[in-house]
Parts: sequence; structure tokens; C-alpha cells
Amino acid sequence: MRRKDPLEDRARQLAKEAGVDPDARVPMPEEHRTDRTMPAWVEFRDAAQQERMLGQAEALAEELAPQKARYQDSPLTIVGEHEEATIQQMRNCMSVGKVVAGALCADGHLGYAQPVGGAIAYEGQISVSGVGFDIGCGNLAVRLDTKYRDVAPHAARIANDIARAVPFGLGEDNPEPVSHEVLEDDVAWKASGMERLRRLAARQLGTAGAGNHYIDIFEGEDGHVWIGAHFGSRGFGHSTATHYLKEAGGKEGMNVPPALLDEDTDLGRAYIAGMQLAGRYAYAGREIAVERVRELIGGTVTETVHNHHNYAWREEHFGKKLWVVRKGATPAFPGQRGFVGGSMGDEAVILEGFDSEQARALLYSTIHGAGRVFGRREARRRFSRREMEDWLREIGVVLVGGDLDESPMAYRRLDEVLAWHRESVRVIHRLKPRIVVMAGKGAFDPVG
Repeated sequence: MRRKDPLEDRARQLAKEAGVDPDARVPMPEEHRTDRTMPAWVEFRDAAQQERMLGQAEALAEELAPQKARYQDSPLTIVGEHEEATIQQMRNCMSVGKVVAGALCADGHLGYAQPVGGAIAYEGQISVSGVGFDIGCGNLAVRLDTKYRDVAPHAARIANDIARAVPFGLGEDNPEPVSHEVLEDDVAWKASGMERLRRLAARQLGTAGAGNHYIDIFEGEDGHVWIGAHFGSRGFGHSTATHYLKEAGGKEGMNVPPALLDEDTDLGRAYIAGMQLAGRYAYAGREIAVERVRELIGGTVTETVHNHHNYAWREEHFGKKLWVVRKGATPAFPGQRGFVGGSMGDEAVILEGFDSEQARALLYSTIHGAGRVFGRREARRRFSRREMEDWLREIGVVLVGGDLDESPMAYRRLDEVLAWHRESVRVIHRLKPRIVVMAGKGAFDPVG
């Protein structure tokens, strides 16, 4: 006997309201076969989930205590098309603490306490939940003087070599531990309050994690190889975030108040030190992993683009020094370059910020990816491995790992999202995916 889906009753009701028999059999979209069907109410499950999230966000809004008058009605800039639940979650964040301004980028979607794609500027405060659990998650891209045509005949072997050279997955340790100055900075570790995690950090430095974290090989428009990496501060960052969230009174759940700390308190200073150490650690890990991949391919690095997108920076806006907390948002100040990936089946870009009214309103922030259309569970429900592999075969991508929750069909198209930011960023390079390595079982070669 199957366990009842907690969203089934509402999905059935929505189906009836739409004039659809919830028990009618419809083709399973993940199979694209007429001999496999599912009940029609399943097609309304995602709408039921969004409705539930919106209800939770609206209920939270009713519970929030009033802000001080000077922070009420601070400007919020929203670009792109978003679910109402995402917008309400952002408005809730704007209603707590010393908020000066906020922005929601076009790839935004629900996140823990603060939407992914959201940036919020605070006066004298920092949001532990805004930075989130993967402190310093970000993207690194390097261009080599190597032509992809020289690499292409060996793509399948290189993909598997990358998977062996860079461990992927939750809790994975590096079988060949590396030394780095970030591990030896006694002052920083003491200030962070996280000295107990130094051994864990040492074991995992240079490993890549799971989920949507990856190492990719791209071909630039000039034919040169680009290596791209996306991951953060691993178990060290997650444990640091978990510790300070508890200390800051953070709550469990998606729609919860932001957990804020004042910058001039002992706890605030300790969290900032921990966050900054985790950020340095994330930078180091991506650099180590990418260098290992460069050694596999050969060639010399001719260009480097490196950014966090889960982090808080001390910046000047509106004539004030503020903490800008970006969750899944890339800094894009005038002249600053960023590497933004789409999905395993879409082009990535190197973009550059420029000054404009939109840029200032967005706190000089832009997208960090294409943004999800379907959550992980819904993507697994809707799509098949075969369909994902057909997509990758058509564009010639070699894949190692990756699961249906990271299927290209689960994401928006990057160019459509970028279009919303055309008044604040410009595309400098377009990169075609050729090799994708992620956590997950299995390997797929489009020519094998």
C-alpha cells in the first residue's frame, strides 16, 4: 500500500476546480510513452505545493513584529517572473531587522528563510540564514590556451579522470589531502570559534560536494577550453552555519524569520570571522580542484573569473557602509566579471557588470544560474534518465554522475533569465558544455 502524498488532497481539489477528473489516467510525462499513465491529480501537485508555501509565508508575515520606523518600507527591486510564495518570502525578509534595501534577481526561487537570488542590505547587521548553510558557495572559471578540438577525442576518459581526481558527494574526504595557508591561519581559526572543525576542513579541502555542484569542461566561442567549478565550503561551512544559526535563534523550516546578528556584538564578530574563513576556504577548494583538472588536460591558464554567491560583503550603498547578504546572487559591480552556469545541458556565460539605475537598485547583484522550474522531487517525478541523456546526446555532452533532479528540463533557460538583467550586465563570453562531472551514480557518453 502506497503512502499518501501529503499534497494529494489539495491537488485533487485543484484538478476538480480546473474541470479535470483527478482519477483520469494521463500519460506519464517522464516516460513520454502511451503505455505508462498516472492519475491526473499529479499534474496539479506542484501548484498545490506553491499554494502551501505561499500560505506559510503569509502566515509568517502576520506574526512578524513591526520594524523600527526608519527601516519600514525600504525599497525592494524585483526583476523577472516569480511565484507569489517567493515574493512573499522576500517581503518577509525585508520586514525584519535594519533593512535598507533589497533585490530579487530573475533566477530567484524559495530558499531557507531568504529566497535564492535575493540580496539584502543591512545597517549594522548580518543575516546568518541569508548567507545560508553553504557559506561561500560560488563559481570559478579559468580559460586555458588549449583548444577543445585537441581534447575532444579524449573526452570520456577525461570525464572519468576528473571524477577520480576530485571527490564528489556529501561527506567525501580527499584521498590525497593538500596543505594550504587557510588551514594554517591560527588567528582566523581562533576568531571563528570553529577550531574543532579544522581537521574536517583539512580532510575535505578540494572536494566538490553533491546536489548541483559540478566541475565542467566548456568550449569557448574561440575554441579554447574553459574549466568551470561550482561548490562551496563543504562540511566546515555547513557546520559553521549550523552552529551560528542556533546561537542566533534560527528556526527550522522554509518560511521562518531571518536569523540576524548585530555586527558589534561578540557573537556577531565571531560569526563574521567564521563566515570569512569559510569563504577563504571555499575559494581555496575551488582553486585546488580546478588546478587538478588543468593538470589532467594540460595547458596554461590565461583568464580567471572567481566569485562567491552565498556570502555577505561590507559595501557602500546610498552613502552608507552596509552588509549586503547575497544568497544565490553574484556580485556585479561595474567592470566586475562573473561566471554563471545554466544547467548541464545549456551554455554558461562570463558576464560583466556596468553602472546603471537597474544595477544600483539591485545592489550591484545579478543571477548565479538559470534558476529552477521544478524542485528536486518534482523533477524526479516528471523526467527520465533516458530523456535527460537524449538532451545531452543532441548537444554532445559527456556526463559522469548527475541525477534527474539536475536534468536540464528542471531549469529555466539561461538566456531568458539573463534578458531581465540586460540593463545591468553584459555577456562577455559564451561557453558550450562539453564534459559535466557531478555527484551521482553512472556515466553517460553521447558517442558511446
